[in-house]
Amino acid sequence: MAPLSVVRAANAAFSPSYFPVAIFVGGTSGIGQGIAQAFARYTKGNAHIILVGRNQAAADSIIASFPKPTVAGAKHEFVRCDADLIRNVHATTSSLLARLPKVNFLVLSPGFASWKGRDETPEGIDRRLALHYYSRWKFIYDLLPLLRTAKDAGEDAKVMSILSAGIGTSVDVQNLGLKKSYLLGNPPVASSSYTDLAMQSFAEQHPDIAFIHSNPGVVRTQLLSRASWTIRIFNPLLEVLAYPWLVSAEECAEYMLYGLFQSERGACRRGSKGDDIGTSPLQEANIRMLVWDHTKEETERALQLSTTNP
Repeated sequence: MAPLSVVRAANAAFSPSYFPVAIFVGGTSGIGQGIAQAFARYTKGNAHIILVGRNQAAADSIIASFPKPTVAGAKHEFVRCDADLIRNVHATTSSLLARLPKVNFLVLSPGFASWKGRDETPEGIDRRLALHYYSRWKFIYDLLPLLRTAKDAGEDAKVMSILSAGIGTSVDVQNLGLKKSYLLGNPPVASSSYTDLAMQSFAEQHPDIAFIHSNPGVVRTQLLSRASWTIRIFNPLLEVLAYPWLVSAEECAEYMLYGLFQSERGACRRGSKGDDIGTSPLQEANIRMLVWDHTKEETERALQLSTTNP
């Protein structure tokens, strides 16, 4: 577990021989914002950086904070996408595929906090699972051709989903998507387990690309303040009680970026300090295949539903 000073020095040493293209889904707030800003700083703004999120004003402010690029082709932009709907993700990835030559880094961190029970989107997917798992899977699945192009050119090709690596323990294959039993199905554990298995599946298909599931730990962000009113009421008290264990989004971003840069290939999991926390205990090939097939069917069903009910 490297100290922060070592982590920052390692991040500062990032100096690719290629022109990097990086996409930050959820990059307009919290950890995603912190990572995007750190990436812009370490590349001196000389990269194509794309923030994907919902808040244009926040994105404009973040992009204005980036170092001004000094090389031709460098640009920083915002792409609006409400990622809780698969149809929106599909529209976004279709546009990116049509105009980007490659992608070197894909970082996913959209979040949603709620104490409510199952809260379905118009596509019939629980909103928490949609943001924490299904939409992220869809981004990776759709953008793999661009990651593949980067890797085939001898460049970095890395994916990081920032969620809850280390807490996934089991998968109830009779309750995939938690449609039969939601709270007893434990949404945080389910999304973590699904992510572990998805990263293994992606890595099995593309073993030379890095697929990282990371756990940021307990971070001071605005996530709780944007949650349901029941959580917002207790948010000030929760922040006071948890303060000794909280780290800033900026500090967390350094560790997450360190884990991203240090990961080379295959599926791996990273802890809150960017350290390798070992492989997932979920290794059964049959369960991995069931989760993969379920995810593909669920996202395709969501798209078909949006076509018949626009």
